[in-house]
Amino acid sequence: MSDDVKTAAEAYEAAALPRMYEAHTDPAERAAGNQPLPKGVTDHPLSEKSTAQWAYERVVLYLKKFEEQLDNDHEAAMGFAGGDAGVLRIEGMGYFDPDIITFYGVDPNGVKAQLVQHVGQLNVMLRALPKKSPDAPPKRIGFRLVADIKDA
Repeated sequence: MSDDVKTAAEAYEAAALPRMYEAHTDPAERAAGNQPLPKGVTDHPLSEKSTAQWAYERVVLYLKKFEEQLDNDHEAAMGFAGGDAGVLRIEGMGYFDPDIITFYGVDPNGVKAQLVQHVGQLNVMLRALPKKSPDAPPKRIGFRLVADIKDA
């Protein structure tokens, strides 16, 4: 028996084109939520992406969209479900094929932190935290990460 045997659902999922849909009570948010995906996300079939890459790309898109809604006094942070991981002010993100996502940053006390997580346990809550320095422009990592995906 071949290792390539897939259920109908697995074959359908692997052949699906990436798309994103959101529903919001605010019509402006609804319209903003259903924009075309970046070319870097849709150029490669899902069957050519690892689970880690595909999860990374989707979290990056959500992060960028979240940052677009922030005012100039706040920056994006992530809260992690399960355990005492707490909140991480986002400074970087990456993945390790086939199934690991990693988040880099600092905790609310300024202590450097990194979370390494299997995609099967990925639960991320995006949060807005006040900037560390009120006079500095806000750091927007999501925009840089999406640019990396477009260039890939």
